Order: sequence, then structure tokens, then C-alpha cells
Amino acid sequence: MVKSNFFPNQIQPQAPISPQSKPKRTGQTKPNGPGFDQVLQDRLKPDTQLKVSKHAEKRLQDRGIQLSPETWNAIEDRIGEAKQKGIRDSLVLTKEAALVVNAGSETVITAMNREEAASQLFTNINGAIILGDEE
Repeated sequence: MVKSNFFPNQIQPQAPISPQSKPKRTGQTKPNGPGFDQVLQDRLKPDTQLKVSKHAEKRLQDRGIQLSPETWNAIEDRIGEAKQKGIRDSLVLTKEAALVVNAGSETVITAMNREEAASQLFTNINGAIILGDEE
């Protein structure tokens, strides 16, 4: 091959690599961690771990609102679904309480008992979750 003075540092082509002459990778292992299938399933499953803001925690205590673990689980499941559907802020109604939950941050923003909620106007929500007797 003729070397050009135009590109003095030009790399000279080598013989093409065929599948048989491909260099072998040595010392490399498969990356650790979950496979694509597992990551996809984790992303699709609507599980969440609800956080409770200080404001909401104080409201729950002041009003004596106690939700069963089953109700919290039901709320978490439904908030996960709401998040997947693009809902940002949701009103969650249970038999005992009304909660405003930010689905994006998975945080309970405020809480009130059902009697108090009956006379309230809820703004800045774009979804509602109503839990019945099944929880």
C-alpha cells in the first residue's frame, strides 16, 4: 500500500476480520445484575412504598385516623396503577378517610376523616381512587 504524505498518521487497513478470525474475549464475564426480563417486570408491577408527609402524619394523628395494613396495601397498589396511567395527584377515599396522594413521589400529602371530607372542595387533583368494602 502506498503511504500518502497528505495524512502522515493515517492508519493502514489490515486484512478484514472474518467470523473465524475474530479475536477471542478473555477474562470477560457476563455482567452481574438482573436480566432484561426481571427489570421489565419490576417496572411494570404497580408496587409502591407510600411515604407520609409530616403534614399528613400530623393530620392523621390529630384526627385519630387509623388505617389497617390491608387498607394501606390497597392504597399502595392503586397508587402504583394510577402512576402508570399518568395521574399526578389523586384523591383516595376509604371508609375511614380521604387522602390526597402525589402519585409521582408516592407521598400522602394530606388526610382528613370522611365526615370532614364531605364538605370539602378538592383542587389540583387529576384522579380519584375510591376503595370500597373489599380492602
